[in-house]
Amino acid sequence: MSTSVAHRTPGFAHPVRDAQQVFRAVLEALARPTTAQPVGVVVEPPAPLGATAGAVVLALCDEQTPVWLDPALRAAPAVGAWIAFHTGARVVDEPGDAAFAVVSSPSAAPSLGDLAQGTDEEPHRSATLVIDTSGAHGTQALVATGPGIPEVATWDGAGLPPGFLAQWQANHALFPRGVDVLLAAGTTVRGLPRTTALSDAHEHAHEHADDERGDA
Repeated sequence: MSTSVAHRTPGFAHPVRDAQQVFRAVLEALARPTTAQPVGVVVEPPAPLGATAGAVVLALCDEQTPVWLDPALRAAPAVGAWIAFHTGARVVDEPGDAAFAVVSSPSAAPSLGDLAQGTDEEPHRSATLVIDTSGAHGTQALVATGPGIPEVATWDGAGLPPGFLAQWQANHALFPRGVDVLLAAGTTVRGLPRTTALSDAHEHAHEHADDERGDA
């Protein structure tokens, strides 16, 4: 697809209403970490950018938000042209310069440590990583705790990059700095805000059992 054709590829059918709907879904996903939230809006971005990831980009990005794309997305000029046309956002060369890093698959995700972390004074200057997780399957049983999670939440980690748990634990320890993650799959989005703690479910169960024995 040529970049000129990409310019004509529709974005939101109802820009204000659709953007607000996707934005609310993202807020709900971050308020209720690991739970899938329906996006309810369909767009048709150029391949290989997925529909839900594309909708998230349109809702969250504007001319003030530099965007980094993974090599597969950068190799399709129509993707960058579509994002620029509909949002005004510019594509940057380095992940550390981006407010939003967008990747077409979990394996293409950059290390969280390579993304903008923000500062203690300005934690909002950190990056958000948007991962297209369409077709991804869970590879690890995880337990999530933190704000927005009643007690604990169990999750199969579908869509997380290899080696993510250790990266996330280091990222979580940076609070109030740190990266937030959005997982776009099918017609839903899941959120992992930096306030969420993740641990291996088996280790969590073992530690919980030790605690109960200690209290006995």
